[in-house]
Amino acid sequence: MNADDESFREAMQDVAPLEQRRVNQTKLVGEATIGQRQRREAAVGATADGADVNFLTSAEVPQLDPRAIVAWKKDGVQDEVFRKLRSGKYKIEGELDLHGKTVQEARSAVFEFLKLVRAKGWRSVLIAHGRGEQSETPARLKSYAAHWLAEHPDVNAFHSAERRHGGTGAVYVLVKKSPLQRDQNREQYGGKGTPDPKQTQC
Repeated sequence: MNADDESFREAMQDVAPLEQRRVNQTKLVGEATIGQRQRREAAVGATADGADVNFLTSAEVPQLDPRAIVAWKKDGVQDEVFRKLRSGKYKIEGELDLHGKTVQEARSAVFEFLKLVRAKGWRSVLIAHGRGEQSETPARLKSYAAHWLAEHPDVNAFHSAERRHGGTGAVYVLVKKSPLQRDQNREQYGGKGTPDPKQTQC
């Protein structure tokens, strides 16, 4: 060993080796963005300040007769379209059963169901609300369902169902077209205005 090596060895004799540490490869999750928080809050029906995003009324509504036929349509919905809905001639693309739910549970269920209907692009669905004839307050869910559907912007029309689909204990609901569906309809008919109402839904 030469003098340089000896000097180096003496200089390094008090130096301890560095401890080998494993680097944690777990990705740190930062705070959610405002948009992420809003989507999460909307999913549970609340905003950051505790406000309810569900706009369907929770106040008292006029009570209907358990066996009353409910019928409603927006201005502009063609009579032929409404007659077809009333007769149960549209394909039922989705169903919601409210039997056994409280008013608040039903309110949330209807709100979420109509969001799903919109996302799926469904046009005609069925909501079974029952008649509640044996309840302390007959037709309570039926009364609320009719009120909620009339105030929802995505609903074009509704009518009590045919007997085979639940009669006055259920309701057919016609939902408005999505922007994509409207564009496809215009392309199908070449932008030549509204086609024969017997051939299309409103």
